[in-house]
Amino acid sequence: MNNEAILLYDGVCSFCNSSVQFILKRDPHGYFRFAAQQSDTGQKLMKDHGTEHVDGIVLIEGNRSYVKTDAVVRICRHLPWPWRLGAALVVIPRFAREFAYGIFARNRYRWFGKLDSCMLPTPEQRSRFID
Repeated sequence: MNNEAILLYDGVCSFCNSSVQFILKRDPHGYFRFAAQQSDTGQKLMKDHGTEHVDGIVLIEGNRSYVKTDAVVRICRHLPWPWRLGAALVVIPRFAREFAYGIFARNRYRWFGKLDSCMLPTPEQRSRFID
């Protein structure tokens, strides 16, 4: 298993930014690094992994990329108890997970808001962001 993963998130989505903060607080070993999809680095990584048209999160582990609910399941596997239980979503058929994710993704700005710009990490968090 790799000792690091890169999470590409929607940098102007309030929910996505809150999710990054949630993961940062529960990832004391620094497994996850982060880049906004809107950043130059995020755009390059998405293009390199063939995920530039994905409307949702992208997780890169080694040479593999995972999108949407597959990314969520992989993220949960690396979080501490009880958040690790989220990996159990894998038992739900992918078509059903992706259907629900699609509804959420289409409505995330309406439900949670949209930021004018990407968040700026604190000095302590800066090393976890790659752009």
